[in-house]
Amino acid sequence: MSSYSSDLAIECRGLVKRFGDNTAVDGVDLTIPRGGIYGVLGPNGAGKTTTIRMLATLLRPDGGEAQVLGHDVFAEPKTIREKIALTGQFASLDEDLTGLENLILLGRLLGFGKNAARERGWDLLEAFNLADAADRQVKKYSGGMRRRLDIAGSLMVTPELMFLDEPTTGIDPRSRNQVWDIIRTLVAGGTTILLTTQYLEEADQLADRIAVIDHGKVIAEGTPGQLKAQVGAGALKVRVENPADRETAAHILETTVGSNVVREKDAAALTARLGQGASATPALQALEESGIAIETFAMGQPSLDEVFLALTGKPVEAEDTETTEEDHDAGASAAAAGGAAAGGAS
Repeated sequence: MSSYSSDLAIECRGLVKRFGDNTAVDGVDLTIPRGGIYGVLGPNGAGKTTTIRMLATLLRPDGGEAQVLGHDVFAEPKTIREKIALTGQFASLDEDLTGLENLILLGRLLGFGKNAARERGWDLLEAFNLADAADRQVKKYSGGMRRRLDIAGSLMVTPELMFLDEPTTGIDPRSRNQVWDIIRTLVAGGTTILLTTQYLEEADQLADRIAVIDHGKVIAEGTPGQLKAQVGAGALKVRVENPADRETAAHILETTVGSNVVREKDAAALTARLGQGASATPALQALEESGIAIETFAMGQPSLDEVFLALTGKPVEAEDTETTEEDHDAGASAAAAGGAAAGGAS
């Protein structure tokens, strides 16, 4: 990359990573400004984690070029590690140690004196509402508590850039909201966040801009509003009184609206995308004339789920995991590095 803007946290062009015959990342381009939250959205196997591992210098790219905080990932990996933090999908904690002992250990590995490591550990436990569990073994923590402690460990040294790889996977809604609050607080303090997620709501709630990745490629990029605008001006959401009528209603909507209709998890609910300037009136009239009883209907902005469906032809939940053996091994390495190499370099 011939030049670098000081306003950018990450800039990469044509990033490629292969595992044998599998191309996990296939020419990814990203331009991420400093400050705020940048979301990378995609299903399991899309290449999100592999992209993060390359940018965090845990994997060497097979092609392309990338700079992180103005430093080349090929030539200056050590400098990059000193400026970033990484929290991977798997907690990088010693379950036999207490929460405080884990943080003291990480602090000592990062060069803190014993007293300074303890003081910083206590500060983080209090900030993450874990002080009451400071002397409890981590194996007795809930999933949400472990996730918060894992993020706390990555903040023993405050990073300029933090990679969060699917930070709320497998935790309950209350813990998820707590993690979201932590992320917002980090950004308010000046840290740039690169967040990968397969949860559409999470990307919508947190990210200033989003890159959608599928099969190792960026297939769309923009603000949540811009991505939704690609799908259409709005969405007609309909709930039929009798779930047995849903398929007939879906065919009527597809005919009158001229777009794919999403069958929602609710067995009586449908969502139809409307193009620019389109009206829902003809569709509602057609449903009424068919004799199908409608319980409720509403107009709304397209969701990111509908964006993903429009871009890929399938909902994000329908994707299969495409994790290779090499992915698994590299994932374990990234998780291990998350506590010791990315908390100022975790």
